[in-house]
Amino acid sequence: MTIEEKLQHFMDATTQKVNAENASQIEEYEKGLEKVLTEHKQDAVRKARLSVQLKEESLTKQKNAEVAKEQMEIREQTGKLQRELQGKLYTEVKGKLERYMATGAYEKYLIEQVKEAKRFAGRDQVTIYIDPADMAKQAAISMAANTPVMVSAYEFGGGIRAVIARQGILIDQSFDTKLREAFNGFVFHLDAPSAARADAAGKN
Repeated sequence: MTIEEKLQHFMDATTQKVNAENASQIEEYEKGLEKVLTEHKQDAVRKARLSVQLKEESLTKQKNAEVAKEQMEIREQTGKLQRELQGKLYTEVKGKLERYMATGAYEKYLIEQVKEAKRFAGRDQVTIYIDPADMAKQAAISMAANTPVMVSAYEFGGGIRAVIARQGILIDQSFDTKLREAFNGFVFHLDAPSAARADAAGKN
């Protein structure tokens, strides 16, 4: 083999080796790029999902806050309206009671209440009071009920109060107490269709 042939053989072998190494390096580089691209895609997807999740949570919190604010405003308006209606109703009921107290039926009612208190006390001594506004009825009530009746030192809106001292019992049949108890437990209720419509509107 001549020198030229040897040189050509050496060059061919060297070129082949270099080409093989270059091909291997290029393949590794491409694999590295593919790995980086895949990781970048995965990271981008994770960030996008996280962004969507945070946005959804933010919108949910905002909606919940708005709904809570609207519900509070509705409760405040409802409470205000209820107090106004209770005030009007109280005034109306009080007016009817005052008109009732000017009738003969009211005097009969007082007589029955006095008799009932006396029956309840039995043999125990009972002190029965009427409202100062009913002072003019005192004698008639005492006579009809066959028992002494006292005029209270302070007003209680009509009706009677009685004290059984030995048993430590107060019989409170005053109109003020009855009205207070009635209105303390009094609540206005929305009709079902209106409540259902309001609930549906809140959800939308």
